[in-house]
Amino acid sequence: MSRNVALYARVSTRGQELENQLAELSAACARNDWQVVRVFTDYGISGAKGRGARKGLDDLLKAVVRREIDQVCVWSIDRLGRSLRDLIGVLEELRQKGCDLYVHKQAIDTNTPSGKMLFQMLGVFAEFEREIIRERIIAGQQRARAQGRRIGRRTVIGESLQARAAHLRSDGLSLRDIGGRLNVSPATVLKALVAR
Repeated sequence: MSRNVALYARVSTRGQELENQLAELSAACARNDWQVVRVFTDYGISGAKGRGARKGLDDLLKAVVRREIDQVCVWSIDRLGRSLRDLIGVLEELRQKGCDLYVHKQAIDTNTPSGKMLFQMLGVFAEFEREIIRERIIAGQQRARAQGRRIGRRTVIGESLQARAAHLRSDGLSLRDIGGRLNVSPATVLKALVAR
């Protein structure tokens, strides 16, 4: 049966490419006689970001609401989102509008009962994986702090900034006012004055 299909592809970083995802999805659609009518993409955006930060996903779901497509095709479940809540939210929105979901890598088709069940299970695993990664990052940061290493960017305060901040402070300006004039935060102004 011919279906009007929208492809959705996403990559998290600017160094990655969307073409491989789109090529595999297009081939799957051709094999199943599904007509690709729209392609939506998000480039350099994390799956942890919500719909509001992902214009491609937002546009896709608006097209679903307008009933312009019968099915959404994605390369992998994690292209839609990393949290179970986001994944279930997308699935519910598709379901409410009678739009199916095909996930190529995991061979999920929500047109079948087993596809619906597997989608929910994979969503749980995607969220679990994200939490494990988050815990590892936090543990690494805590270990680095315990060893006396600084976490985050260092503020570079040049002599010019120090001199300008000192001059404005001698004129009686507050840290906030100095920061506004020098286009830096009040905390940076304080660091500049202390370092002088």
